[in-house]
Amino acid sequence: MENSTIDKERVRRSRKSRIEEENKKTRAQIKRRRVTSNSKGKVVTNIFTFLFSLGTIGIIVVLFLLYGPYSGFREWLVTTAMTTMTHQYFATWFYDEETIKYILDKNKVVEIDETTDANAINFGSNMKENYENEYERQILERDQKNNDYKIVEISEKKYDGYLVAVYDASRIKAVCTENLGKSGQYLTTMAKNNDALIAINGGGFNDPNFNSTGGQPLGITVCDGVYKTKDSYSGAGGIIGFTEEDKLVLGKMSLSEAKNQGIRDAVTFGPYLIVNGKASSVVGNGGWGTAPRTAIGQRKDGVVLFLVLNGRTAGKPGADMDDLIEVMQRYGAYNAANLDGGTSSVLVVNDTIVNDPIDSTGAHKTRPISTGFILTKDDSDDSDHTLVEEKLK
Repeated sequence: MENSTIDKERVRRSRKSRIEEENKKTRAQIKRRRVTSNSKGKVVTNIFTFLFSLGTIGIIVVLFLLYGPYSGFREWLVTTAMTTMTHQYFATWFYDEETIKYILDKNKVVEIDETTDANAINFGSNMKENYENEYERQILERDQKNNDYKIVEISEKKYDGYLVAVYDASRIKAVCTENLGKSGQYLTTMAKNNDALIAINGGGFNDPNFNSTGGQPLGITVCDGVYKTKDSYSGAGGIIGFTEEDKLVLGKMSLSEAKNQGIRDAVTFGPYLIVNGKASSVVGNGGWGTAPRTAIGQRKDGVVLFLVLNGRTAGKPGADMDDLIEVMQRYGAYNAANLDGGTSSVLVVNDTIVNDPIDSTGAHKTRPISTGFILTKDDSDDSDHTLVEEKLK
């Protein structure tokens, strides 16, 4: 009996020991879970705190840029947004009408108050072998396989694109959409319809409520002597057109004045960049923001310059008015004007778009427009389309 009692006591103690051991393990597991849970909770809390702090800092930075003492970002945002078709809300979201007007008044282009002196253009003076600088050489040293035009690639920190030197101004014509008054056309379509070697986009168009289809050009439009539109215009610039003597004339003209000047092909837009060799003054950032750009100019020797610059990418946002003036002066323009820009900026060579237009959604494509300038073909065409061929490879 005594041994039996001892055995029972041993079993009881052993069972108690196992229970205590299991309880210890359970308590240890619970403790580890609590530690793990607390650790995860701390991680989640830290992440949330970090994100909240980051968001708060971001909001403070944005508010500082939008409303702080530094006006550069604010002026860039307003001037860039207000010159687009569909993105003016980027400015109107944050600023009232009075503030926007104040900013636009501070940033503008003050044009030369003159009309082009066509007598200063002297054709044939470009046939020379000694060039004043590298830029003149790039323009006047013609390609062996192309006596009609020459394309010069442009690459700067904020933009890249192409400058086209056209040697025969008599072959430059203005073209407009076949759906005039209703809708625009793509420049490639207008180029094909008019048998063009080269084409660039032209003047601006009416855009009520920012939903225009590009069918109604601004101001006066003249195509091969036919006055397609005859509207008055009070915006920057004015007539950008060629006379019957093939000279590019810039001027704020009425319909009768344009006819008296003998304008044969013209669009309406601006601002004017250079008039009679004098550059416009750019106040602030010019009021046109930074974007893809198109411009047209003529040298004193009669060579016409088509300029199309890309933009709207992370590395290269585009050009402002100062940039256009600088490029046009660099290549000797005596008269030059800004044409429609943004998604409209297009250079077509041999029915192919060779620049990189980007629309308001970020897609790499252009849009229907009202007008353009083209270089027409002729029987002696000996153009070299190497640039297009390389692009299509």
